[in-house]
Amino acid sequence: MSERTIALVTGANKGIGYEIAAGLGALGWSIGVGARDDQRRKAAVERLRAAGVDAFGVPLDVTDDASATAAARLIEEQAGCLDVLVNNAAITGGMPQEPTRVDPATIRTVVETNVIGVMRVTNAMMPLLRRSASPRIVNMSSSVGSLARQSGTAGELLRGPVAVAYAPSKTFLNAVTLQYARELSGTNILINAGCPGYVATDLNGFRGVRTPEQGAAIAIRLATLPDDGPTGQFFEDAGVVPW
Repeated sequence: MSERTIALVTGANKGIGYEIAAGLGALGWSIGVGARDDQRRKAAVERLRAAGVDAFGVPLDVTDDASATAAARLIEEQAGCLDVLVNNAAITGGMPQEPTRVDPATIRTVVETNVIGVMRVTNAMMPLLRRSASPRIVNMSSSVGSLARQSGTAGELLRGPVAVAYAPSKTFLNAVTLQYARELSGTNILINAGCPGYVATDLNGFRGVRTPEQGAAIAIRLATLPDDGPTGQFFEDAGVVPW
């Protein structure tokens, strides 16, 4: 059993995921770099190690049951337990996504990765998380999943583009996060959703106004919550995001 804090970050080969891995690794943690592309995963691990991070690769396709099971087995062999899971891997499904024009298959594909994929990985890792003294789960969401902001009833109106696959997938993820928090109430597992802000990544054609490092900050904050920290909530850098 490793005495170091062990974290798994999905979609960690680039962008926000990579910076989350780098930020947690800078704390002296051992970081599992979850990614499905072998070459990109290996390159990310090498880059992290060159920066002094104790990183190891975890082959992981969040849409595949066998892959999630194999990833859990690898982490068990590598460390014996898992302290922190950051569910970062996500897709947009491409645009346009107007409800009257979208192919229903696009919605299925996005939900499979952004929602079911999170559940698949979380459930595969749950036995390892239960072995940790202070387990944390961070689900990377988005403020476009906030119904209050999408409808304009929040103090800050933030609608974004009409995206009937991507935006509701984040609303769905927020709801799923709440259900996990309810089930895990009374345990030492804290689970929260985090919004990185509008970050310049290939997910949005690098149109965002924040850097991946800035976007990673909320995940690092939620991954390092104290034992009496919040659970079942939705946060961004400025505080709680309205549902």
